[in-house]
Amino acid sequence: TEEVKRISEHVNFSLTEVLVRIDQEIGRLDEEVEKGVAGSEGRLAQANSRHEEVTARREQRKHDLEQQQALTLQGLERITSVLVLPHPERNTPEVSNMRPNMETEAVSMRVVIEHEQAQGRAVEDVSLKNLGYDITSIDPKSGDLRLIEVKGFAAPEGGTIILTPNEHRVAQDRSDCYWLYVVTDCAGEPRLEEPIFDPARLDWGEVSKVAHFTINTKAIQK
Repeated sequence: TEEVKRISEHVNFSLTEVLVRIDQEIGRLDEEVEKGVAGSEGRLAQANSRHEEVTARREQRKHDLEQQQALTLQGLERITSVLVLPHPERNTPEVSNMRPNMETEAVSMRVVIEHEQAQGRAVEDVSLKNLGYDITSIDPKSGDLRLIEVKGFAAPEGGTIILTPNEHRVAQDRSDCYWLYVVTDCAGEPRLEEPIFDPARLDWGEVSKVAHFTINTKAIQK
């Protein structure tokens, strides 16, 4: 509709303005890097990362608009029905541990952010952006950049650490600055374990489990 198109164009215009400001920032930081200003390389890396993110968002909005304009409502036909049931193994540790605990996540994020700030580093929570990590942390003096994935456990002894495919991919792609921070005992006295640099080098086990059903051909010939 025209309303959808108007809103999308407004969003695209706003994103373009953001890109212009980031481009200006990148230009300024390029000059600082050439002059050897402390911390400029890390800030430049962050600016380039934001530029890539906003560019991807603008392209996605453009794609969404093209898709919406091509949609037309035709006669409805029910093809099938789907019954969604709870996972039959939802109470087993293997499955239950994969469900996020918002309180545990909040505690672990707070612990890590406070730890990084105590080191004099500039910290940003990017956990809602689906970048493959939760926190960016940069040393303003050296420019050292850390992309930090945070994992929290309510139990003092911790548990199985799970990386999503996106997190594992980014850990591999950005092994030069990717860190894994694990916080245990989030339900009691939270404790930050020794941070792990380049976790992709560890021997991670890929988990794939597909439910399937079988039937013998004789059974369908009756």
